[in-house]
Amino acid sequence: MALPLITTPPVSQNARVSNFAIGGDESPRQAPQGSGPSSVSVEELIEQAYRQIYFHAFKVDRDPTLESQLRSGQINVRDFVRSLLLSSKFRDDFYRCNSNYRMVEQIVGRVLGRAVHGEQERIALSILIAQQGLAGLIDHLLNSPEYLNAFGYDMVPYQRGRVLAGQAKGTQPFNQQAPRYGGYWRDASSRRAPAGRGTGWSPANGINLPRPGWLADAPSPQARRIWQGIVTVGGFVLTGLVLDVAATMLSTAGAG
Repeated sequence: MALPLITTPPVSQNARVSNFAIGGDESPRQAPQGSGPSSVSVEELIEQAYRQIYFHAFKVDRDPTLESQLRSGQINVRDFVRSLLLSSKFRDDFYRCNSNYRMVEQIVGRVLGRAVHGEQERIALSILIAQQGLAGLIDHLLNSPEYLNAFGYDMVPYQRGRVLAGQAKGTQPFNQQAPRYGGYWRDASSRRAPAGRGTGWSPANGINLPRPGWLADAPSPQARRIWQGIVTVGGFVLTGLVLDVAATMLSTAGAG
C-alpha cells in the first residue's frame, strides 16, 4: 500500500509574488487561440517548450511527430510538455545523471517555474519518485492545482517571479542554479578511468588523457597502428600474388 504524499507548507519565494515585468523568457506564453496580448504562434510555443525542458534542443533532439500533433491541435501544450519530460532525451541526459533529490529540483524548476519549497517538499517528492517513478512525479505536478492555476493547458511553463518590478537585480536563472548533473556524477564518471598517464590514449588534438576503464583490455593505439600496417601490407602482397598467378595462368593457356 502506497503511503500518501507528505504535505509540505510553501516558503517565501518570488514565485508567490505577482510579476509586473514585461517581455523575456519569464513572461507568459500561451496558445494562439488566446486573444490576450501574450498569445504567440505555435512555433514560438514549441521553441519555448524546448528551452524550458531541455534548455537547448539540437535538431536530433526534436520530435517531429509530437510537434505535428501540437500544430494540428491533437494535443495541448500541457501534453507536449509532458511528452518532452518523458522522452528518452530527458531520461538519458537528466534523470539517469541525478539522484531523486536532485531530480525533484530539476523537474519542479522546469514544470512549476519555482524552486523547491524547502527540504520537506524535496523529501516528499523524492519518495513519490521512488514509489511511482518519473512518470508519477511528472503527472502529480502537471495535475496539481498550482500548475493548472499558473499555466493551465495552453501555456508553456516559465520561471515565475525571477524579475520583479522595482528590483534592481533578478534571481539567477534556473538553468544556472541547477546544471544538468551535479558534482557527484562528474566524479563518478572520472573514477571509471585510471588516473595514471603515459598510456598514449590521445582521442583528439594530440592531448594525452587518462585511459578509460572500458579500454583497459583493449590494445594500445600504437599496437593497433602496427597491426593495421601489417594488414595493409599483407593485403597488397596477397593481391599482387593473386594477380601474378592469374597472369601466369593466362600466358600459359595462350602459349598452349
